[in-house]
Amino acid sequence: MNNPLFSKGGGGMDEQALQQQVMIKQMQAVMESCPGKTAVSGVMGFALGGAFGLFMASMQYDTPMATNPNATAIQSLPLKEQLKKGFRDMGSRSFSSAKNFGKVGAIFAGTECVIEGYRAKNDLLNGTLAGCITGGALAAPAGPQATALGCAGFAAFSLAIDSYMRKTNYDD
Repeated sequence: MNNPLFSKGGGGMDEQALQQQVMIKQMQAVMESCPGKTAVSGVMGFALGGAFGLFMASMQYDTPMATNPNATAIQSLPLKEQLKKGFRDMGSRSFSSAKNFGKVGAIFAGTECVIEGYRAKNDLLNGTLAGCITGGALAAPAGPQATALGCAGFAAFSLAIDSYMRKTNYDD
């Protein structure tokens, strides 16, 4: 038998295959837990936000060098210094975007997981409530009106995306 899960001599699992099965079950348990989902969503959001931020920063034409009242002073710098300042600006914009995407991903995934665990259901309401909480939490520093608008906007967006993703027939 060429199955790697069985040892050469008998019908039982060899030690390495048994360790692999234990490791797989442990990884699955972490990925199904709310802290695991929150951490993975935060990290993946950070990576996606960084890539998105880098792309958007590279496409910006209104960089501080162009809108700066001392633009002539910057333009008079050597090319190496101009590039250094431009790349530093791109890096800071990219990092800012990465932090924001990571925060949104972690808050949303963690909240949705807790709500799903509490309600013991997997339906549209979980994502809608998680969207409301996430939008409200992100907008809370701007005041109660912004909190309400953030809740409503993010809940509507979450509902629309979740509804689309749950459709069985995408050809309609």
